[in-house]
Amino acid sequence: MVDLLQLADRVERGEIKALSIKQPYPHHIFHDGKDVENRDWSTRGRGWFIIHAGVSKSELDMDDPAEAAMPRGGVVGMARIVDCVTEMDSRWFFGRYGFVLRDAFPLPLVACRGKLSFFHLEPDTLRAVAQHIRERANG
Repeated sequence: MVDLLQLADRVERGEIKALSIKQPYPHHIFHDGKDVENRDWSTRGRGWFIIHAGVSKSELDMDDPAEAAMPRGGVVGMARIVDCVTEMDSRWFFGRYGFVLRDAFPLPLVACRGKLSFFHLEPDTLRAVAQHIRERANG
């Protein structure tokens, strides 16, 4: 069981980094069982990370109202990385490396800029993300 209040405290203290992922992939992580994030680079990092949805529309079908409405340009949720693999029996794996994901959950959009690789968020953004996690924990 995930202790969301403890997780919110860690987020607010800046202990957890973010990673930008283009939509619709964050949506698939939260709602369709996408269990791996494909990358051209590996990571030794394990544990929680904040999912940032980039502003890019390049992966979206903008003629599909559901895809066009997907939140972009900020934090949209969290997940845990439990492994980094080069092979995986998952319909979602197609990369050189795959960050194996668990315990993903969405959050309301917190607008902020993304960066390449794992990155730290600004304190105001971290406070807003932590508040959304606390609200999720309380009901």
